[in-house]
Amino acid sequence: MADATAQDRDGRYEAYRGDLLAHCYRMLGSVDEAEDLVQETLLRAWRAADRYDPQLSSLRTWLHRIATNACLTALAGRARRPLPSGLNPAGDPSAPLIPRLDIPWLQPFPDVRLGDPADAVQQRAGLRLALVAALQLLPARQRAALVLREVLQLSAVEVAQALGSSVASVNSSLQRARATLRATGPVLDELREPADPDERAVVERYLAAFEAADLAGLTRLLSDDVVLEMPPVALWLAGRTHYHRFMERVFAMRGAGWHLAPVRANGTTALAAYAPDPDADGVRAHSLQLFSVRGGLIRRCVTFADPTMFDLFGLPATVAGHAPELARPGLRSTPAGAGG
Repeated sequence: MADATAQDRDGRYEAYRGDLLAHCYRMLGSVDEAEDLVQETLLRAWRAADRYDPQLSSLRTWLHRIATNACLTALAGRARRPLPSGLNPAGDPSAPLIPRLDIPWLQPFPDVRLGDPADAVQQRAGLRLALVAALQLLPARQRAALVLREVLQLSAVEVAQALGSSVASVNSSLQRARATLRATGPVLDELREPADPDERAVVERYLAAFEAADLAGLTRLLSDDVVLEMPPVALWLAGRTHYHRFMERVFAMRGAGWHLAPVRANGTTALAAYAPDPDADGVRAHSLQLFSVRGGLIRRCVTFADPTMFDLFGLPATVAGHAPELARPGLRSTPAGAGG
């Protein structure tokens, strides 16, 4: 009977793994570190199982309280995970592309890690990359208060209990956190507003133009104030003209013959870009591209120019020719293992 009870408890805890992973990722900005913290959370929950009282809180709230405190411990003394735009002024498209491997960059989040598709719909709202990047600007406890209150929709009393604080202190933290995020732009709106209805079609047109090395077609999809970021390169670019000039440089350096595959990342449609491989008959992992689309135009493209990110999405590093696992008629299908 004891074994059956333990198995039942394990099953109930495991049902929240995707939810906890999304929560820890919002706090840490790293999928790898978030997975470690989820394991730590489940271990702590197992050890404290006899102290859980369902009359005082739901199992989900209790687990998130444990996860939040595990994250706060992990964040003590750590540098935040930025994007390039959070470090330097915008640069020149002809500047050297020097990776900064000493910086703990923000990582993209593979939606496939969320688990149950029904739950994933609710979780994606708080995963937009711009929001997660903005959260990194907050002190750890303000970050926790905002995520618990605005994303997980806990009451102020529950947030105070989770943080071992008072309701007045929580409300003060929330006020300061919201003021900081408003100064960075309308990122809080991304918690509640649906994605641009044209987002999928815009990314599909971007994919077609990129594979055709169609600079004019690419440029027509960009807003005047578009931003391009390329971690781990600290350089970032602002404006359609600089974006155009940089893509000219990319195609001159790498040539045509790129292949792009759709994936789901941070609650939106992203593209895994494979560059022509001069040493083989095929393509090689190059970057993961995440987009912010508003009004039918691309406002921001964050290009994670780090092929190791492909492991997070279960994507191959090299592909001979246009292999079946990367073939797609459009964004209505995705590569195996890349999420839906």
